[in-house]
Amino acid sequence: MNSMLYTLYGFAIFFMIFWSGMWVVHVLALIAGRWKLHRKTNQAPSYETPLPGVSVIKPLMGVDPNLFGNLETFFTIEYPRYELLFCVEDESDPVLMLVRKLVEKYPEVEARLFVGGTKVGVNPKINNMQPAYEAAKYELVLISDSGIRMKEDTLLDMVHHMTDRVALVHQMPFTCDREGFAAAYEKIFFGTVQSRMYLAADMLRINCHTGMSALLRKSTLDEVGGLRAFGIYLAEDFFYAKSLTDRGWRITISSQPALQNSGHCAVDSFQARLRRWAKLRVAMLPTTIVFEPLSECLVLGGFASWAASVLFEWDSLVFYLVHILLWFMFDWTLLCLVQNGPLPFNKLEFVCGWLLSEITRPYLFLQAVLDPLIQWRSRVYRLKWGGVAEEVKAKVKY
Repeated sequence: MNSMLYTLYGFAIFFMIFWSGMWVVHVLALIAGRWKLHRKTNQAPSYETPLPGVSVIKPLMGVDPNLFGNLETFFTIEYPRYELLFCVEDESDPVLMLVRKLVEKYPEVEARLFVGGTKVGVNPKINNMQPAYEAAKYELVLISDSGIRMKEDTLLDMVHHMTDRVALVHQMPFTCDREGFAAAYEKIFFGTVQSRMYLAADMLRINCHTGMSALLRKSTLDEVGGLRAFGIYLAEDFFYAKSLTDRGWRITISSQPALQNSGHCAVDSFQARLRRWAKLRVAMLPTTIVFEPLSECLVLGGFASWAASVLFEWDSLVFYLVHILLWFMFDWTLLCLVQNGPLPFNKLEFVCGWLLSEITRPYLFLQAVLDPLIQWRSRVYRLKWGGVAEEVKAKVKY
């Protein structure tokens, strides 16, 4: 009987400690966001210390309604020395027409096009980028996804964060303002759940890098074989960041979030992305199976309210409701901080989007665990423990 009681109290203490830790994460995210985000860069280039050149690699596949405008922002960057390296896997891809039109429109911008890629592993993104990476003429390389929209001073901001001890500067994922509930749903996720973990991890120097927009030192990757060395992974961004930190280099976020601006925005397609990312995290870090669901607001609140009733004899329902209210208020505050301006939706839409995000994520995570295959565009992959991927033959649903 005593052993069962000790076990009960042990679980209760664990849940209360974990619950307290998550509130520390909330506070750290707010502090980091206030300290790091949206800080103006006043440093100007000089003849004594000229800014380094940057090779911008853009892997492309397919066309969406916002792609032309997104790509055009890279031709209007305010930076003295950079080149644009566009990578297209298929020579029949219609995106080639857009790239050639922009190159013709901005002849003063140095731009090159690489078609066909080079197969160096199972990761199609790395295969697509490999020729451009080998041809990059500058020491700093910016890898930027096709859906990213750049501000004129974003590259300058990222370069100024590339200090002597830093080998990777990445942008925290966020979204542009777009119309519709699906766009609001995405913005709420990236401005709350993603931003919370991203900012807190950066403050604690924990690797949570995503490769949507990342500036890195080419020589540090070449020391371990370049991009091709990470072609065995689908989450190549996590592993090349890990390679850098393992060798003593620092990674940091820039002050401007990465503005995703895909022209296709739907709740189901975004939830498919969430499932795919969850599968990658589980394969890379198996402890995710336990700790990620437990870090969710509704799940953690349930365990913590039970623990509070066991340890302190508090009313579990009142505790649970207060927990949800405080979590909601912290998320609203963080989203406003990341947005740095008026939100494109009202408070009622935020409530609906926040509830949908919080209610569905545990279910989406369970789906990801039960179905380990990853569909990425027209390809299907199976992940091994440790994150190594292998392509499998499977029927892809369109």
